[in-house]
Amino acid sequence: MKKKATAFDYALVVIFILISIIMIVPIYKVLIDSLDLKTAYGMKLFPERFGMAGYVSVFTNPTLYKPFLVSCLTTVVGTITGLTIATLGAYVLIQWKMPGRTLFANLMLFTMIFSGGMIPTYLVMKTLHLTNTLLVVILMPAINVYNMVLMRNFFEGIPDSLFESAEIDGCSPMGIFLKIVLPLSKAALTAIGLMYAVSYWNDYTHYKLYITNDNLYNFQMKLRSVIMGSDLPHAIGGATENTVKNAAVIVAILPFMIIYPFCQKYFIQGVNIGAVKE
Repeated sequence: MKKKATAFDYALVVIFILISIIMIVPIYKVLIDSLDLKTAYGMKLFPERFGMAGYVSVFTNPTLYKPFLVSCLTTVVGTITGLTIATLGAYVLIQWKMPGRTLFANLMLFTMIFSGGMIPTYLVMKTLHLTNTLLVVILMPAINVYNMVLMRNFFEGIPDSLFESAEIDGCSPMGIFLKIVLPLSKAALTAIGLMYAVSYWNDYTHYKLYITNDNLYNFQMKLRSVIMGSDLPHAIGGATENTVKNAAVIVAILPFMIIYPFCQKYFIQGVNIGAVKE
């Protein structure tokens, strides 16, 4: 029997429509301004003087396209590194017969509540000679206990009979991981991989703390300089400063606006599976 909609359901629809408008309108304004070659501030439905010169200025100027490539590199390498650490760590945590498994799990959970702090962490990175290298901005976000716990919860949802069957067939623990666990974890890998990728792409803090070499700055660092007006790239093709600034903002958010719709079903499934135990 079909459930009848209540006043509460209609209220939720109205609230979500309002929230969507609040989020979409600023993005739409920035998009229109990035395509408008006329210097005019205010809300417009369509560009008064359409042109792609703002985007050409972004991608043809070394001030921005080099940081863009740095962001692409660190996002790809960091996401792969983070997924490798999270999956291997989660697989170890579901080995119930492993001595000290509970101790290791508690130690990692302890780091989610307490940490050494910003200054001790910086001193450790400096002692290891990782400052002013891309390695530090790749490794720091990669070691994420929260993502490891999510992956462990997903692995625990895999039936034990599959592990037992693989062991009877003579499969090694690593073979089980590669041939059984990973193929069944596409949803979790996509969800957690997307979270890693967004974290790396939007990373600003680690670059601010550990990188002083301008040549190693990512797109977010340069984007801040552009918005503040201290490092604005040369506008070409009739583009104004306002056009270039807005084009840079769209370039920063566009990749994941394109990727997310294709990953949405995996994202929802990957986060929810393993969250509820029977």
